[in-house]
Amino acid sequence: MQRICTIILSIFLFTLCAACGQENQNPSENAMNDEASVAVRESAVDSSENVPIPEHFVLIEGGTFQMGSPEDEPWRSEDEIQHSVTVSDFYMSSYELTQVEYEAVMGSNPSNFLGDDLPVENITWLDAIAYCNARSEQENLTPAYVVEGDSVYWDRSANGYRLPTEAEWEYACRAGTTTPFSMENSPSAEEANYYGHYPYQIEENYFSQGNLAVQPGIYRQTTVAVGSFSANPFGLYDMHGNVGEWTWDAYGEYPVEAQVDPTGAETGTRRVYRGGGWNDFAKNMRSAYRATMDQDKGSFHVGMRLVLNASAGSGSVIGSAAQNAENHNAENILIAYFTWGGNTEGVAEEIQRQTGVDLFEITLVHPYSSDYNTVLDEAQRDQNEQARPELASHVENMEQYDTILLGYPNWWASIPMPIASFLEEYDFAGKTIVPFCSHGGGRFGQSLTAIAKLAPDAAMGEGLSVHYSGGSSLGDDVSAWLELNGIAVD
Repeated sequence: MQRICTIILSIFLFTLCAACGQENQNPSENAMNDEASVAVRESAVDSSENVPIPEHFVLIEGGTFQMGSPEDEPWRSEDEIQHSVTVSDFYMSSYELTQVEYEAVMGSNPSNFLGDDLPVENITWLDAIAYCNARSEQENLTPAYVVEGDSVYWDRSANGYRLPTEAEWEYACRAGTTTPFSMENSPSAEEANYYGHYPYQIEENYFSQGNLAVQPGIYRQTTVAVGSFSANPFGLYDMHGNVGEWTWDAYGEYPVEAQVDPTGAETGTRRVYRGGGWNDFAKNMRSAYRATMDQDKGSFHVGMRLVLNASAGSGSVIGSAAQNAENHNAENILIAYFTWGGNTEGVAEEIQRQTGVDLFEITLVHPYSSDYNTVLDEAQRDQNEQARPELASHVENMEQYDTILLGYPNWWASIPMPIASFLEEYDFAGKTIVPFCSHGGGRFGQSLTAIAKLAPDAAMGEGLSVHYSGGSSLGDDVSAWLELNGIAVD
């Protein structure tokens, strides 16, 4: 009763203050809001159903926007085709879900970086669904999801907690903007938590950084407390960086026609997460960038943000069951790898030593330069152009392999383009790809997403990221990784 009285009093005081302050509003601020054609306001009560709205949720008033990126946006991906989308009103949490909030409901904390006010991470999409339902039940709301094994049905009329759709997420992230980020320039390391050594467009300006709008900054190598930086124009924090955020949608191509409240691809076992994380380059924090991962897998840089309906929707949407990798027969396993400086080759050879399976090196008709500075330019050029270098080596009997242990160096936070050439040369439908990479600090970057997009019909095993050559722990790390993926050693 006391809480209800407090809410009523708060609404009264807010209304009174708003009325008193109307004469002193800044005209330029009103013009900015009109130009954006969007409004956001805090709300204590959802008037449509008289359900109290939790603290720190904001009402995002719906509208129509161009989802995706223009063709001239630097570092855009081919899956970002612009199309008109209309979204309805919804409530969104100002903050990424924290570990203390997750543990209070679920009784456990799977996060890699521990701290009450840090965002929860290392959760699967299915974990996020389970949290939404459990918290809804705790607060006497109707759960939004019905879970049957790995299949999930979304009841769009339910008033419980849920994940945003991909369209809702991008609309909220953009906050009325049409630029790559929801700020005038790309974010600096003082404005977002990411791999600050690599601000937007560093790839083309690595050796001439005076041309950059934002200079390289700190790389924290960890998550930070939610709300550590300024909010976007909608009052939402950390939409760029810190952790990526699960959405409802299964990954698939965008339709070209206009959409109203879209819910993603009708089929698919991979889910979209958005916003980029603490170990991502700025190019992968763009408002339009799409990352994807199997719904039963988690990562140390992926978390969640909650949404509530502003009014009841209609109908239900089904999510497909996930593909699960099974134990693997050594006779049907191939280690395929691309190497440049030898680090990835060393990891591949250690895997081969422990398993005794076939080993295949991916080589090029026109190899990259042996000079480090030159190969940096060549690698980013090929990524920017989405080039497909011609391969000099080929697997003559790919059909006999069920499992591909795929190795590569992390180049510019993604796969080297020879890996793309390899993935497009063969049919991986029904096979399992188990990735491993060598890196200088960014771990996988967005390389797993790149593989998932290029081999959509393959199952994905658990990956192994090795810092440079792996050091003295390489053997143990490889052994643990093989066991995790059900791969027997000799």
